[in-house]
Amino acid sequence: MFEIVILIILGILSALFVGFASRRVLGVPIGWPRSIVVGILVFICGLPFATWVLRETGAMSGTQAEASDAVILTLIVLSIAWVFALGIGLLVILEAVFPTTSLRNPIDVVRAGLQRQKRTRRYLQILEIASRNGAGWLFRGRNRTDAELNTSEQRAAAIVRTINQSGVTFVKLGQVLSTRRDIVPEPYLSALASLQSSATTIPWPAVRAVIEEELGRPIADVFQAIDESPLAAASVAQVHTGILLDGTQVVVKVQRPEARAQVAADVDIILRLAKTAEVHTQQGRDLRAESVARGFTQTLLDELDYRIEYSNTEMIRQTLVEIAKHADEKDITIDVPTVYAQASTRRMITMDLVDGQPLSRASAALAEMTTEARHTLAVGLMNAVLEQIIVCGVFHADLHPGNVILREDQSLGLIDFGAIGIIEKSARENLAALLLAASSEDDIAATDALMLIVDVPESADIESFRHDIGLVLTTVRFRRGGGGSIFSLMLDVIRQHHIALPATLSSAFRSFATLEGCLKVIVPDFDLVTEAFPRVPTLMRRMLDPKRLAIGVQAQLAVGRALLRKFPRRIDSIMAKLDSGDFGIRIRSFSEGDDRQWLNGVVSEFVGVFVSVAAVVISIVLVINGVGPLIAPNLHLFDLLGAVVGFFGFLGVMRSVLRAFFANRGKVGR
Repeated sequence: MFEIVILIILGILSALFVGFASRRVLGVPIGWPRSIVVGILVFICGLPFATWVLRETGAMSGTQAEASDAVILTLIVLSIAWVFALGIGLLVILEAVFPTTSLRNPIDVVRAGLQRQKRTRRYLQILEIASRNGAGWLFRGRNRTDAELNTSEQRAAAIVRTINQSGVTFVKLGQVLSTRRDIVPEPYLSALASLQSSATTIPWPAVRAVIEEELGRPIADVFQAIDESPLAAASVAQVHTGILLDGTQVVVKVQRPEARAQVAADVDIILRLAKTAEVHTQQGRDLRAESVARGFTQTLLDELDYRIEYSNTEMIRQTLVEIAKHADEKDITIDVPTVYAQASTRRMITMDLVDGQPLSRASAALAEMTTEARHTLAVGLMNAVLEQIIVCGVFHADLHPGNVILREDQSLGLIDFGAIGIIEKSARENLAALLLAASSEDDIAATDALMLIVDVPESADIESFRHDIGLVLTTVRFRRGGGGSIFSLMLDVIRQHHIALPATLSSAFRSFATLEGCLKVIVPDFDLVTEAFPRVPTLMRRMLDPKRLAIGVQAQLAVGRALLRKFPRRIDSIMAKLDSGDFGIRIRSFSEGDDRQWLNGVVSEFVGVFVSVAAVVISIVLVINGVGPLIAPNLHLFDLLGAVVGFFGFLGVMRSVLRAFFANRGKVGR
């Protein structure tokens, strides 16, 4: 019994030692379970194999030694070593066929399984909704169910029905797509614009719990009162009116308790569906479904953090402050509500209650205004948005009539800053150049300016693109009272030519188009082209402010001066090295330490493989020749040397092969 226990302990220790040694020899993180199994096999097979070798070489005859003790010991060690080497070979084969993977935490495995189950159930639910409404072709191609959808209008209606029944995230996606004229064609665009983010109200106790959780204290410590009846309810948030402790009337937008969890659950599904649609359908490829979905999901997740909306509001406020510095006395006042940081968090935001009505519901109030007052209102809004986009580079990215408030004093207020656009100065200069070219109907200059803005593929037909832009410019110049915004028409041309428009500039084009919609609510026959284009030269002069230009020139001169001061020393250094014969050229690719380390590693691997293969070849030659003095009845000295050299060569080859596998598939965890 004692001998069995000792044998088991030795077996376990041997397995652990061999497992550790195999991982060290191969130089890569082989999985411990398979390493230990190989160790057990080496322990089981090592001594029997050594006994067989001693008998075959004649070193032992029964219990009688026929060779020196040193030779017998060497053969035993070498036999066990070769069993170990064969075990290494087995590990390499296993790694090639069944690569080592990370051992995951059991809790994480269970959690991932539950999440996968929920995602699969939700995915099947979306597919069932799509199939029931005839939109299954989006994900799996046309089938019998969709045979009756013969027109684009019918397919667009099927998509809208599917989205309306699929929940908040998909409705939000559809609403975003309804503004992407650069990638969504008609009639899908109009169909998506009909989506409504309607929602049932949530009870006050649930709203109160969210507010107090976010504030970290009772409501009474921040608010005098909050109206328990909601002012409005949307799919993501619910709005209540309230009064701060100082008597300020405010609105409190509170995120629905389940909103973030629902959006997070649907984000992965949207990305998977978008990828499937792009792979299997032409519509998905035309829409660049996967790229759009990634941008949308990130934007939606950002909009769920109301701290970002607070920051956006303050940025828009600063643009209006800058614009007011150059305003005429006749210009209308446009402002944004004050956001109260002490009552705003990630899931709730508190801001001034804006008195008045959104333009979408202000027809009666507008009808009471004079024609001149309405025109002044429209021009003031147009000027403010143009300056935000072209001069400031920060603008409201969702400027539809519901987000523009007509106040009781006939001024305008802007609300809802969950999404704003930001354009760098160089892009704004290109955009201004495009507007100048469009105002003069210069299709060549307009095309050149657009090509500085968009990402033009090599396969694009530039002449055809220029021709279509020219048609838009001429058409808009002589067409009044309908037919689409010039910016909408340009987006149509960009989409038709499969040219990618950067997201920020796409947002600017959409804002121009939605601005025109707001202006036509105020003045039905308002002509944006006639009113806005003459303002562009003035805005460009604002961009080229002499003071800012002077500072820019000074900065460039300072940089140039610093470079010039270094130039003589560099020339002198080059001439000195040429004179002494020490001049050399360093290849940039290997000038960095990491590059040299990589090159050294490649050379080392090559040398290691070469030496290992050479050792195997030499060992084969030594064993086949079978020469040298006999050290056992059936064993020559060179046979023994060949076995030793072959052992190390075999290990080297296995190590190189396995490292090549690891390099091809990347780093693998333990």
